Amino acid sequence: MKDVAPLTAGWTLRHESAALPARIPGCVHTDLLAAGVIPDPFLSRNETEVAWVGRADWQYDTVLPPRDSAHERTDLVFDGLDTAATVTVGGEVAGRTRNMHRGYRFDVTGATGGSGSPVPLSVLFTSAYTEAEAVRAQVGERPNSYPEPFQYIRKMACSFGWDWGPTLVTAGIWKPVRLEHWSTARISDVRPLVTVAGTTGRVEARVEVERTGPGAGRPLTAELLIGGATAAGGTTAAVPGSAGASVSFDGTHATVTADVSDAALWWPRGYGEQPLYDCEVVLRDGSGAVLDSWSRRIGFRTVALDTAADEHGTGFTLVVNGERIFARGVNWIPDDVFPSRISPERYRSRLTQATEAGVDLVRVWGGGIYESDAFYDICDELGLMVWQDFLFACAAYPEEQPLRSEVEAEARENVTRLMPHASLVLWNGNNENLWGFRDWQWEEELAGDSWGEGYYLGLLPRIVAETDPTRPYTAGSPWSGSWDHHPNDPAHGTSHSWEVWNRTDYTEYLGQSPRFAAEFGWQAPPAYATLRRALPGEELAADSPGMLHHQKAADGNGKLERGLARHFAVPADFDRWHYLTQVNQARAIATGIEHWRAQWPVCAGTVVWQLNDCWPVTSWSAIDGDGRRKPLFHELRRVYADRLLTVQAGDGGLTLAAVNQSARPWRTDVRVRRMTAAGKTLAEAVLELSAPARAVGRTAVPAALVPAPESAEEFLVADADGSRALHFPVRDRAFAFPVPEFDVELVRDGKGGVAVLVTARTLLRDLLLQADRLAPSAAADQGLLTLLPGERATIGVRGWDVPDDGAVRAVRAALFAVEPAGRP
Repeated sequence: MKDVAPLTAGWTLRHESAALPARIPGCVHTDLLAAGVIPDPFLSRNETEVAWVGRADWQYDTVLPPRDSAHERTDLVFDGLDTAATVTVGGEVAGRTRNMHRGYRFDVTGATGGSGSPVPLSVLFTSAYTEAEAVRAQVGERPNSYPEPFQYIRKMACSFGWDWGPTLVTAGIWKPVRLEHWSTARISDVRPLVTVAGTTGRVEARVEVERTGPGAGRPLTAELLIGGATAAGGTTAAVPGSAGASVSFDGTHATVTADVSDAALWWPRGYGEQPLYDCEVVLRDGSGAVLDSWSRRIGFRTVALDTAADEHGTGFTLVVNGERIFARGVNWIPDDVFPSRISPERYRSRLTQATEAGVDLVRVWGGGIYESDAFYDICDELGLMVWQDFLFACAAYPEEQPLRSEVEAEARENVTRLMPHASLVLWNGNNENLWGFRDWQWEEELAGDSWGEGYYLGLLPRIVAETDPTRPYTAGSPWSGSWDHHPNDPAHGTSHSWEVWNRTDYTEYLGQSPRFAAEFGWQAPPAYATLRRALPGEELAADSPGMLHHQKAADGNGKLERGLARHFAVPADFDRWHYLTQVNQARAIATGIEHWRAQWPVCAGTVVWQLNDCWPVTSWSAIDGDGRRKPLFHELRRVYADRLLTVQAGDGGLTLAAVNQSARPWRTDVRVRRMTAAGKTLAEAVLELSAPARAVGRTAVPAALVPAPESAEEFLVADADGSRALHFPVRDRAFAFPVPEFDVELVRDGKGGVAVLVTARTLLRDLLLQADRLAPSAAADQGLLTLLPGERATIGVRGWDVPDDGAVRAVRAALFAVEPAGRP
């Protein structure tokens, strides 16, 4: 069996004449931060003070202890180096790297043997700027949506800055490093093709091996073992089925196949369970001795992408185990601008938050990274479908060398690494580059130069077809399916809706009928406590220096202000601005999702931009950079629920839509009231509403219940099975909202939390408790609530050490609601 020795201890980072302790995995910024050399770049405007770090070259050093090994071969293995590096062992160059997104293996046989002195190991990093600018000079200029040269180096693009991220260009050994001692042969790759036919699951494991010189002609045996086990809530439970098979071979590759009868199917969350099977490949020599092994967890399921043409255009519907699915999705960016800090526990926390918001699909966006195995393991367990971008975003990428060979090696390695995961349902060629070619003046500027089309329509689909033929591939997002249609045509394939945020109002979503809304979003600032931590000592204002620095979008604050002005009077102070911008974000996303879910099956998915943040920033996220949930998070939980009641306006008037994504029919009585702002009921009726399983049901709202057009006094409220839908005929600034009045009572729950009971004495529109104003650790279990006079809501709060005096007063100060436009 091979011998593996991790190399995590004893590393140093050279800074000027000093050798600082280095943590592996890690990066230059985190090591400098730990040593006190640089300030925290997430705080205040410190980002600008550490810009020099990305422009410098760096060196990591350690020693390989002397070691005698009986094995024939010793490899130095780096799972990830960021990015342009020269590796030396004993002063001799072992190899060079220029890709953050792949691993490297160097033969260092003999360099660590004997009983002499320890052997020095060094990794010298050239600045990513230097490398990218050298490649740009070699291949020529290409268009880019941002000023930084990220498309000339295979590195996390958003480390060069984005419209939600800081410019913190990293370097370092960002994934594990080890020595591997082995003899005869080792497993270099396993590609398990997992299929289902009827009730039988099949695993066809394609095994690649590397041999030593002495082991070149020796017979080998590859064994495939499938055992039933599934992880759920941190526990392991048996599932039906196990199988095994073996094959002997002489060369460097073998295929071994095993069938599992009565295989339990893996389903996306909300559609069934997530049984996972242990899959192991064991490599043996001719005597039966184990040389190497490989193990992962797999799930049996089928996945297809229906892009058939119909009377509405060209569809884009995910089909899992034969079930057509409306995808309730979010876009995922790296959860930290320093990815080595993202632990499995942090992945689990963030992805569990996604499930709590009703999400069933996570799109890993192309300007980030291929996430670590822990990310996909957790998605497997939670039933979160993964849409995986190849790492190209918002730029024209040269197809010449030295980039082309790196792109191919990176793609083959990551397709092979990720394909065991049942959660992975779609490969996507790029983010917005096909759209950019057509709409962003690239076509004229490129004038025949290669720009990435050869990757997205040639190389990448070929790699997926050869390596992972069990999954669908799409060339890009947005993409209409061919150049016969505009790349961002909502009637064909995936579309991105950014005109709304950039230029118009979110009510424009109501005029759109996308086949699959892959990106749309609206900004809001992070939670109050997050701002207080990130901007210490600053007097907060929408345009204070720190707030502006933590707003990276072009004219971001201007768009926030114009978005507010369309719906609300100008806020009197920062606290009201902060509350109303968060309300506007939640309202914007809810408007789009409710409308598009009601269009199922014509629209087959919404993927909100974005779930998370990589630092404390004003952005489109539902969870801010400190992990706090914005009101949008709670609104996603409402609009992504299996059953959603919504009021939709059309040419024929108002309709009630019952969006039912559950497995059972939904038949319910809906109480519908036309009311005044003062709380008087003008008309009322109980309507029957039904929707089949996985379908939408509709019924017209009777004319007597429809508020008068342009009325500032009337609104409609519909209630059914705990779901509430509202319709106001005018915007908030024109509606005659009363001054909010309410009573507050606190009840300790005996479990370290407190229940906040709010009783409305007037109409309370979008009541919000910002619990983090009570204590930075405090969190509420509710978001925006609309209460009618006399109604009571219970809001649970955790993480607050309730004071004996002044608790009610503190809660009242943390409660916000929409106020009349003329109130000072």
